[in-house]
Amino acid sequence: MKLKALVCALVMCTTILNGHAQKETVVIRPVKTLDVLVNPGMGITTFQRFNGQELNPSYTWSERGPVEKLHDANSKPDFPDTSIAYLRWYWSALEPEHGKFRWDIIDLALSEAQKHGQRLAIRLMPYSDRDPLPDWYRSSGARRANASTDKDGVIWQPDFSDPLYLKYWGELVAAAGEHYDGNPILDSVDISSVGYWGEGWSSYMPAFQFQKLLIDIWLQAFPHTTLLMNFDEPEPLAYGTQHGAGWRLDCWGDMKTNDSEMLDQYPEEVARTGIQDIWKHRPVSLETCGTPSTWLRDGYDVNYILDQALRWHVTSVNVKSSPIPTQWRAQFADFEKRMGYRFTLRRLEYPAHVTAGSMMSVHMWWFNAGVAPIYKEYKLAVQLWSQEGQTVIRVPADVTKWLPGDSVVDESLYIPANLTAGKYRLHIGLLDPETAEPAIRLPIQGRQPDGWYDMGSIDVEK
Repeated sequence: MKLKALVCALVMCTTILNGHAQKETVVIRPVKTLDVLVNPGMGITTFQRFNGQELNPSYTWSERGPVEKLHDANSKPDFPDTSIAYLRWYWSALEPEHGKFRWDIIDLALSEAQKHGQRLAIRLMPYSDRDPLPDWYRSSGARRANASTDKDGVIWQPDFSDPLYLKYWGELVAAAGEHYDGNPILDSVDISSVGYWGEGWSSYMPAFQFQKLLIDIWLQAFPHTTLLMNFDEPEPLAYGTQHGAGWRLDCWGDMKTNDSEMLDQYPEEVARTGIQDIWKHRPVSLETCGTPSTWLRDGYDVNYILDQALRWHVTSVNVKSSPIPTQWRAQFADFEKRMGYRFTLRRLEYPAHVTAGSMMSVHMWWFNAGVAPIYKEYKLAVQLWSQEGQTVIRVPADVTKWLPGDSVVDESLYIPANLTAGKYRLHIGLLDPETAEPAIRLPIQGRQPDGWYDMGSIDVEK
């Protein structure tokens, strides 16, 4: 009987303690919102311009990046706000004379991107079917791949296996890397060396050994910046992505009835080149074939196009800064909510009372409702805030590993011993690693003007 009484007493004591612990634990289930979020490194980009500037016409755009400051529109354009400005320039604009680089062009673009709340994605292009290689290069003794009498003879086509091409193009790329690699305003750089617009295809394709050299110059020049490998040639695509690049597709949405690249070639090439899982570590970026208006005009299936992008785990898309057709606004808004990352805090637990100088247990359940992770190491943090004092406590979580689906964070955080006793508000934030300020918007209620999310109160005791 004594043993039975002791067991009952222990059970009762445990029940009381558990009940007390439950009362002393704050459980927060944030209220979800359905907003389209503008977050770093993802979304629909502007093209050859910045947030708040005039859109292109419905069917046309310019491949020539701006070399002077652009003016903002008189009224806000009907276009999604975005965190990325994507610009590209020809070699002749950036190096009009050999060795004399126009870095002022890219410097201005970086400054304008920051001014407009964006980061800059860039491509340096050798030439196009309308924009020739620099005069000085064509008269340098470099080899020409075609003749002026050929069908494409109007444009001087380079021999991409020519050592002079590797030398001179490589000098431009290396110098760009010296100036801009690791710049926090630089979102990404396209690997671009071969063919019109540097897209990676040409009627004069060099052997892979030379393509490899032309990829390596980018890998060497930009070791600290996200690189994106153009899609067109399978072997170079596989090589670039195997060496740390993400990938981008220049003709997303081609739904021609005969020989449709979207229906056959592209999905099969993703499988054949083994790049299905690159998205887990590096971004996938797409660019429209034409514009959304041309899709509508030509009767393309927009739902198939958008769904295929999500199946590829897309993070960013370039629609050429052209209008999104009115009848497709709902589909594009839903697409924006699913592309890239979308971190939702589903549950938060923390003690109602903590003692300064002690450890505080925190439990978080996060859900990534997007199709991709975040690729930059933003820092998860807790802020304790009051009129009398505040502190920011980093939570040791690697958010780049939050793939689509659930992630759980269970940590013990140290409460500074010098924190003043009192009632505090507990805030959650994802901080930019350069500024240490909240930078990621969450689809939940509670966002404060400074970007932190208010979760509830906590008492700090001495």
